[in-house]
Amino acid sequence: MRNLATMTSTTGTDGLSVRTASASDALSRDAAGLLPELVALRRALHAAPEVGLDLPATQRAVLDALAGLDLEITLGTRTTSVVAVLRGRHPGPAVLLRGDMDALPVVEQTGLDYASTNGAMHACGHDLHTAGLVGAVRLLHERRSELAGSVVFMFQPGEEGLGGAKIMLEEGLLDAAGERPVAAFAIHVGPGEAGVFSTRAGTIAAGSNQLHVTVHGAGGHGSKPDGALDPVPAVAEIVTALQAMVTRRFSVLDPIVLTVTQLRAGTAINVIPASASLGATVRTLSVESTDRVEREAQSLAAGIAAAHGCTAEVRFVRQYPVTVNAAGPTTEVVRLLGERFGEDRVHLMPAAMMGSEDFSFVLEQVPGTFFSVGASPAGVDPATAAWNHSPQVLFDDAVLADQAVAFAHLALSWLAPARG
Repeated sequence: MRNLATMTSTTGTDGLSVRTASASDALSRDAAGLLPELVALRRALHAAPEVGLDLPATQRAVLDALAGLDLEITLGTRTTSVVAVLRGRHPGPAVLLRGDMDALPVVEQTGLDYASTNGAMHACGHDLHTAGLVGAVRLLHERRSELAGSVVFMFQPGEEGLGGAKIMLEEGLLDAAGERPVAAFAIHVGPGEAGVFSTRAGTIAAGSNQLHVTVHGAGGHGSKPDGALDPVPAVAEIVTALQAMVTRRFSVLDPIVLTVTQLRAGTAINVIPASASLGATVRTLSVESTDRVEREAQSLAAGIAAAHGCTAEVRFVRQYPVTVNAAGPTTEVVRLLGERFGEDRVHLMPAAMMGSEDFSFVLEQVPGTFFSVGASPAGVDPATAAWNHSPQVLFDDAVLADQAVAFAHLALSWLAPARG
């Protein structure tokens, strides 16, 4: 592996610095040449973000960026997804590369000259993911003769809570190349030292679940609570009991994060409502803890409601599964990224993050790796930088070249003729 002492920089035509493993390396040099084009695409997407599963302008921008390339393109029917297949010169397996495209309903507060003004924001960096994946397409297209197999490029809508990856799987994503991929990879930007990659084998991101509890009592006049069955104290007690439950009934080695984010009760201040409810997000790191928290929450809510003379209706929604990186591919990804960028730019995460990812649906069916790259701009301290989903979060355009090179290097390595 190379170390940082061997790292050099090249500069794109607009003056953007590109970190590369070797200035004479063709892959890095080509990425530097593409960078101004990728930055322009990223900023155009950032200025006009779209939310959810229906991203027509974003889809059109991707298709325009891929126009003229020798690709097999399939468009989604239930979403505005784009699946592009690149065939190598030699026969071999397929690998999948993912870039998500959707934004968040967040009002941007960055002050950038290309900031969004439509009430939505690419506050999770998906504009960089999309442009970075386009860069990988371009780099690999120029190297088709080196590929023994196919590359499936997955441009995905609806990652932010809508399960866009699951829909794409249902529409045949894994059969796009004619055979199922042998490996799948996704990169996510976040605050951190620019160009530094992070990942780990095993569980890397939590499963995302929703807990909804409605307590039914009997309404009445606010001045005469003894003539009613007030559901509000029951719901309040359930909130605090849930916090104790996850810290006292579950191991700290398989942690759960349960955060109550919604409370609803009544419409008039002098009326005891007939029902009250709460909503919570529940993050888990194993199937076992997911199953158990569902059972325990139902039992706890029912018991507390009964103690107040009420009944509880509990609904537990499993949104995204736990994201699990396959051990073998992840070990190889760490080696290849260290080989390409220098081992000091590849960090092993000591623990999983409690955020969730719908790339988990892909990794349930294909062995692979989800990894991140730091993208804090120069002058922004990663330790105090605004985090993903913040209206103030900032990302460095220069990591687009890192993403493109990382994806291309992984695909070229996995589909090398000798290996194939």
